[in-house]
Amino acid sequence: MIVQKEKLLISLKNQGYSDEIIKAFAKIDREFFVPDQVKIYSYDDIALPLDDGSTISQPSTIAFTLSLLEPKQGQSILEIGSGSGYVLALISEIVKNGKIYGLEINQNLAIKSKKLLEKNLNIEILNRSGLEGLPEQAPFDRILISASCPDRGIPYSLLSQLRDPGIIIAPVGTSLLKIRKINKIVSEEEFPGFSFVPFVLKS
Repeated sequence: MIVQKEKLLISLKNQGYSDEIIKAFAKIDREFFVPDQVKIYSYDDIALPLDDGSTISQPSTIAFTLSLLEPKQGQSILEIGSGSGYVLALISEIVKNGKIYGLEINQNLAIKSKKLLEKNLNIEILNRSGLEGLPEQAPFDRILISASCPDRGIPYSLLSQLRDPGIIIAPVGTSLLKIRKINKIVSEEEFPGFSFVPFVLKS
């Protein structure tokens, strides 16, 4: 798999992603975060299935998402729909001295990802719905929603948990939205051409 991983890293580098994003992808082994039957495809630039209809996004989509998120040292970051924990691990590699929270409604995935990331002391994973965010740990510098929100419906509770200044990245339909809060003013950019599993409200 070493050759396949090197090809992926070269591809991401050629797409212009930052050194810190490339280094995170180099450090974190994707094969540990996918089921055994699809490990052979770990470094193909494709989404792969997880449990109960969940997926792990293709690496180029994750790299683009992280570039929009703009994670920085010392930040508090929340991922909703953290799946197998791959993106949490990448963020942890970039934000080594920050605090990272993952909410995953699928109990099996939450348990597996906790075990995979138990040595990452700056990551905390909770098995619960992300609909209400994580108010007890708010505000967050960054919020990443890793499932498609319905009809441009970013829950207001999440926006209220965003620090000022702060950024939310949220898939809506076939687009990624970058929502930025600065001086109490909220702006939005849309990046079309993506596909995500839908936001699950109940387990």
